[in-house]
Amino acid sequence: MATNRTFTMLKPDAVEKGHIGAILEKISASGFRIVAMKLTQMTKADAETFYAIHKERPFFTDLVQYMTRGPIVAAILEKDNAVEDFRTLIGATNPADAAEGTIRKMYAESISENAVHGSDSDENAAIEGAFHFSGREQF
Repeated sequence: MATNRTFTMLKPDAVEKGHIGAILEKISASGFRIVAMKLTQMTKADAETFYAIHKERPFFTDLVQYMTRGPIVAAILEKDNAVEDFRTLIGATNPADAAEGTIRKMYAESISENAVHGSDSDENAAIEGAFHFSGREQF
């Protein structure tokens, strides 16, 4: 059964390029309600823990360096069918393959600097949201 919440991160490249407002507007215009949000910066330990699933992959070290090089915006979003709808809104991981009008097509530069993260399942949305937010930070 699909839940109505998902987790997203606006990654360091999107923050550095000043795309926070435009991306949040696109998210809101697509019917998502922001129930928790903060500007924060991941430590190396945070990034290694958050991306532990990729620890054995050759890009892991570069991913950790990228995600810790500057601030991120972490947010929990609410909408019916949130995970699937948000994955559609952000587009393919590689912006070259992303559909027109998706966040990654509009704001990402490459597969490694792809502007935004979106949870890939209801279970991961709950885990990722809890990683970045305490219960009292979610409304």
